[in-house]
Amino acid sequence: MTNSKFSNLVHSRRSVRKYDSDAAFDHEEVGEALELATLSPNSSNMQMWEFHRVVSEEKRNELAQICMNQNAAKTANELVVFVATSHNWESRAKLNSKIVREAFKGRDDTTAQKALRYYDKIIPFAYKNDRFGVLGLMRKALSIFLGMKEPMIREVSREDLRVCLHKSVSLAAMTFMYAMKDKGYDTCPMEGFDSVRAKRLLGLRRSDQISMIIACGKSADDGVYSQRHRVPTESVIFKH
Repeated sequence: MTNSKFSNLVHSRRSVRKYDSDAAFDHEEVGEALELATLSPNSSNMQMWEFHRVVSEEKRNELAQICMNQNAAKTANELVVFVATSHNWESRAKLNSKIVREAFKGRDDTTAQKALRYYDKIIPFAYKNDRFGVLGLMRKALSIFLGMKEPMIREVSREDLRVCLHKSVSLAAMTFMYAMKDKGYDTCPMEGFDSVRAKRLLGLRRSDQISMIIACGKSADDGVYSQRHRVPTESVIFKH
């Protein structure tokens, strides 16, 4: 295996459960790591995410309780909440449409037409929802019908969109954790939390969905609880 800087970064990153309260910590570097996270790949470049930094001791303590008093949350210097959003899909679609129009200005070929139609027609069709889920059922029926003749995206329901948004947020979270490790800090992604209380604490919208909460700091001597374990690669990597 190549002994590159990135390879060393990946091998050295661990989920740290306890942080050194006496170690130096620069909150500015968290902001820099989050700026790198915004460059992560995401579905249709819609960037349907928000990153909420919990810095104050008071709110960190409150959020740590909401995270079931996990050591990673209680001892972290900062907690970052990664949120999947959907409230602003229309403005993001319009922005992307404007950028595409400028990029394909003066063109009327098939590629240009498809690119323009994507944000003007397909994205609204995918993101629009109604209270009773009728549009979701219509999308599902249409995908089944069109899929009889040619390859067709089948994941078109409201729940499928939710999964799609969380995928994008997770990509940003991984970029953030590698960026933090590159700066000499440790992290721990947490899924064990009371989402209702966390959203209330941060003043999030009802439609917002928390993907994970990431603890940040420098590992204590006993911050990693055990040796890394992974199943054999041949049990998860397949060649076709």
